[in-house]
Amino acid sequence: MRSTYHSLYYHLVFSTKYRRPSIRPEWRARLHEYLGGTAKGLGEAPLGVGGTEDHVHLLLGLRTTSAPARFVQELKKASTRWMQEKHDPTFAWQQGYAIFSVSVTHLSAVQTYISDQEAHHREVGFEEEFQKLLLKHGLEYEPPYPERGDSLAS
Repeated sequence: MRSTYHSLYYHLVFSTKYRRPSIRPEWRARLHEYLGGTAKGLGEAPLGVGGTEDHVHLLLGLRTTSAPARFVQELKKASTRWMQEKHDPTFAWQQGYAIFSVSVTHLSAVQTYISDQEAHHREVGFEEEFQKLLLKHGLEYEPPYPERGDSLAS
């Protein structure tokens, strides 16, 4: 008899170090496949992966025993190693990330949003998109490099 039920979905966003356009179009799909496969290998359920040259989005179903921070750390560590070995020995992800809970009623909309990232970013830059996501989830934006005065696009 089942006694535990859960519906834990998250929208995860993280970028390349300094938001450099390091994710080249010719192997971007392979990176997205690798991220999804790694998430699955870590025991989670990847429902969508997408992004552009400087960031990725993942829609994930997480287990009740998962610690999101630990999962993100392992995902970024594995994918950094893969990127450095396969494509760019200097590749690195930015230290931080954003993760938002997603209602089951919004899964389809978030999946579409993630799959349409390239078209979306022809209209809206990452910095503007990121700030809107934070605002939508009641979070205050703090520039990542205030001491240098850089914007997210630097």
